[in-house]
Amino acid sequence: MIVYIKTQGARIIKEERHLQVKKGNDVYNTLFTYKLDQLLLFGNIEITHGALCMLMKSNIDTIFLTRYGRYLGRLASPESKNVFLHKRQYQMVDDQNFGLKLVKNIVSGKLTNMTTLMMRMKRSRNIPEAGHKARQIQHLISGVHDADAIDSVRGYEGRGSAIYFSGFHLGFTEPTTFTKRVRRPPTDPVNSVLSLLYTFLMNRVYSAVRIAGLDPYPGFLHTLDYGRYSLVLDLMEEFRSIIVDTLVLSLFNLKILQPSDFRTEAPMVAGTPMQVPDECIPDVNADPMGMMTMGDGDMGNFDLPEQRIDTSSVTAEPATGKYPVRLNPDAFERVIAAFEKKLTASFYYPPAEKNITYGDAIIYQAAHYRKVIEGVADVYQPLTLK
Repeated sequence: MIVYIKTQGARIIKEERHLQVKKGNDVYNTLFTYKLDQLLLFGNIEITHGALCMLMKSNIDTIFLTRYGRYLGRLASPESKNVFLHKRQYQMVDDQNFGLKLVKNIVSGKLTNMTTLMMRMKRSRNIPEAGHKARQIQHLISGVHDADAIDSVRGYEGRGSAIYFSGFHLGFTEPTTFTKRVRRPPTDPVNSVLSLLYTFLMNRVYSAVRIAGLDPYPGFLHTLDYGRYSLVLDLMEEFRSIIVDTLVLSLFNLKILQPSDFRTEAPMVAGTPMQVPDECIPDVNADPMGMMTMGDGDMGNFDLPEQRIDTSSVTAEPATGKYPVRLNPDAFERVIAAFEKKLTASFYYPPAEKNITYGDAIIYQAAHYRKVIEGVADVYQPLTLK
């Protein structure tokens, strides 16, 4: 179970064999650690010493974020004891041939998912420009396969992202102010939600990496740097379009989010966000734009670091001097509910020969990556939209 705590000024205390979330004398929630997989704390949330010890003893992945969703840090379970696996990871980082082969597959998968989503925009919205963008991205895949260096692959990935985000606005049924990917801070509603959901996705992938017993730091597509979860960022790539981008389209197209749900850089009012029952959230999985099983012929400042050669699709600081755009508290609650609902959607996963959820797929892919590192599997196969 994943729990989000957003009530500003709340305290988490230990109460016998469970935890309580309190504000003043009021109890907002009771948490049983045996049911908890991950705990996300937004903003001014205090944890008593007893509660902190209980979380660590129970190996609960506890994540600290700003009230707006920017990642700050985490209390993580003890590192995997498999030093031989970790040694193998770092050995493979120095294997240029292995790294190039792996990065080619990761980037090809990401570009394929971008292409598929653009083609769905073309068919469902009858927009030829989206088809043109899709063909441009698809053309880059052959260049990826022929690349002789990881830096070259990064260049193709960066160019693909630039093309993709220049056409992302075509997927919305109503006009938006989105024109390109803007981060740190996001200055329009679409970028604001993209950044928030990428943070949520990163936390899920991190947990999957830890479940697989892998070290989250040594990656290939994202360069090694002090404190950077390069492996986590690598394994995120295939899921960005599949989970986050399709969900963002659904949130706006189904009018779960509207212009009144956003504000420009204003402090969040302390108190308890509105609790939105799950049944009040329209079925974001009903939008055919994000369905895994849909074939080509069917109709129907809190961002993560990125390492790119071509960064034209990503603007670190807005040239217009605009202020950050934030979600209102009740809308924030709806986005969280929609994200959790998205992760429970199921599809047929060929490697397991059964239907699994998006959330489980993240765990399966991390385990698949481990097999590649260990030499049990020859090739890393990214998850792709069909």
